Amino acid sequence: MIRVIRTETLAQRAGVYYIRIQAMARKYHITLEQEFDAHDTPDAQYILLLDDDFPVACCRLYPESAEDIMLGRVVVLPEYRGQGLGSRAVLEAERWAAEQGFRTAVLESRTGKTGFYEKLGYSAVSSAVIHGETFDCIRMTKALI
Repeated sequence: MIRVIRTETLAQRAGVYYIRIQAMARKYHITLEQEFDAHDTPDAQYILLLDDDFPVACCRLYPESAEDIMLGRVVVLPEYRGQGLGSRAVLEAERWAAEQGFRTAVLESRTGKTGFYEKLGYSAVSSAVIHGETFDCIRMTKALI
């Protein structure tokens, strides 16, 4: 049974980090310094999905402005993909952000993943591609209120 939680403890954050290292850093040869940035602080907010007590999916959220929340690091372990867990993580992050008074969710989708976010109601801000260290991305937004 999959549980969706808002992280509160170091152990829960460790579960988020495990998912990110296993599913992204290893696959794409991303260094720890690239994967974990200034937004991965002890106060960072994460959504964590657990299969019993095993971490299987996550999403990070942090304020970009007083009205905008940035969602990112949406990751599902490979063996759990195709079950809607990424969508569940994003939707719970949106609920949490709306409860905190944020009006807009913002994210930078990998160019090949924009369809996933469009199904969740996101729209590209423009066709401009953001060239990152590892991935090319498109900035997308969704109204929360």
